[in-house]
Amino acid sequence: MHILQGIAVAPGVAIGESLIVDSEGFRIPRRFVTRDIVEDEVDRLERAVLAVGSQIEKNRETVSAQLGDQCGAILSAQLQMLNDGKLRESWHQHIREHLNSPEYAVSRTLREYAKVFQSLDSGTHQALASDIFDIEKRMLRQLLGHRCEEISHLASPVVLFAHDLTPSEAANLDRDNVLGFATELGGPGGHIAIVAEALELPAVVGLGQFMDDVSGGELVIIDGDHGRVVLQPDEETIARYRHEVEEHRNLAVRLMSLRDLPAETSDGIQVEMLANIEFPYEVNACLDRGAGGIGLYRTEFLYLSSNQVPDEETHFEAYAKVVRAMGDLPVAIRTVDLGADKIRRDEERSSELEEIGRNPELGLRSIRLSLHNRPLFRTQLRAILRASALGNVSVLFPLITTLYELRQAKMVVAEVMDQLAEERVEFHRDIPIGIMVEAPAAVVMLDVFLTEVDFVSLGTNDLTQYALAVDRTNKDVASLYNSGDPAVLRLIQMSIQTARNTSTPITMCGQMSGSTTYTMLLLGLGIRSLSVTPSAIPEVKKLCRSVSIEQCEALMHRIMQLDDARNVNQLLKSELHRAAPELAMFV
Repeated sequence: MHILQGIAVAPGVAIGESLIVDSEGFRIPRRFVTRDIVEDEVDRLERAVLAVGSQIEKNRETVSAQLGDQCGAILSAQLQMLNDGKLRESWHQHIREHLNSPEYAVSRTLREYAKVFQSLDSGTHQALASDIFDIEKRMLRQLLGHRCEEISHLASPVVLFAHDLTPSEAANLDRDNVLGFATELGGPGGHIAIVAEALELPAVVGLGQFMDDVSGGELVIIDGDHGRVVLQPDEETIARYRHEVEEHRNLAVRLMSLRDLPAETSDGIQVEMLANIEFPYEVNACLDRGAGGIGLYRTEFLYLSSNQVPDEETHFEAYAKVVRAMGDLPVAIRTVDLGADKIRRDEERSSELEEIGRNPELGLRSIRLSLHNRPLFRTQLRAILRASALGNVSVLFPLITTLYELRQAKMVVAEVMDQLAEERVEFHRDIPIGIMVEAPAAVVMLDVFLTEVDFVSLGTNDLTQYALAVDRTNKDVASLYNSGDPAVLRLIQMSIQTARNTSTPITMCGQMSGSTTYTMLLLGLGIRSLSVTPSAIPEVKKLCRSVSIEQCEALMHRIMQLDDARNVNQLLKSELHRAAPELAMFV
């Protein structure tokens, strides 16, 4: 058994067979074959060996002719390995005795060989390990051919392992068959984490290099509560985690009894419980869990799920579906917020999205991109305004940092309203306009912004990133990304106080708002409206109903005296355990 430690980004536990998605795009989900086709599979393996051997020999001859026999000898060594009798015997044994597929037999055996050489210090042994990985790739490419499974259409339930997943890849996962996922790269608060929570899939990121330690088809465990991945778990560990899965289910069933009850503290203070959504289909989960509205409807999926920039009707259909389902309940639609962790890297992208640049976190992103590309902005605003005629809709601008940006955005809204009026298209003329407070500049200037908006929403993911100068997708600094950092807490406190001074509605969204670790602190700071992932609603509501505002304010005063994020989080977890021990067991 081997336990890997990463960063927990979406809660829950997933137990199942691994599906590897590496840089070559290999997917090896099929571990077993039926006994009646064993000899056919052995023959298929041998044909692959002959084909790969022929490729290597041809390459060897070319290299020897162009670069000399010494370079050609490298490929001769690979050919010798491929034809090694013991290796072939091991592959046959995997297939005939264990009923493993040739793909699994090849991958599992060669990775075991490679790990032995990697454990040795000499450069020669490291080179041999590289040769073995090269043979593995050649064999898998030959065996799999065009049968590599798309992760959007899987044949059976799997746990997905990848070097990295783009948000678009995550958004297109087969929701019926992906049980959870883990990646070598990534950090907390990134868009991949948001998508994982939206899909309600246990997820761990930032594990570092581990792909060489696992083969497709192995039984693995993803612990999305504690950021762990367990490879080759023993029976005791499997039993313990299966018990934890059952505990998760039992807690979820118990908390569903709160669906129609208000998020009201023990001393009678009402807390508005809204939901964050990424995809239209999540509206059902919001209603099932008793959300009081949509506090943040992210719209990036429309851009990330396709190579084509969405047209007005595509926007409108997505928004209308949610607005109609929510009835009279509020729906805050945020204009597109594309950034560094949300861009498709390996597919052709439209020129409009290419304008984002190479360092979008500090460049042309979010509202800046919208104002830079007015046609793109107007298309989305037309759809949002049309949807406003169907229900209780508001529009939310992301990453506002200057009053000029806000006024420019509002001016475009006014222009679009005039166009729609001329076309006699229905919309709500007095649609509420709000801004995301997610940069320190917005916090400092918030008193000025509040004179021109109807509401504000605190976006803790970006606020934490910008306040601490941490790229949350960079594994080398991801550990510094901590919403409990005193600097972040002071910015939050300033924002809440400024909004309360003018009686401006303020909602908190982002991962912090959906974490029960922070709920008591946020209530103590004065937050009375929380927008969280649908799956987090029952737990946050349970905690709200378990504490008093007086209790939360007392905790807040203690927290705000601390000067280290580790001490903050330790105290918060301790108080959570006292207030609601059944919730603390998964933190």
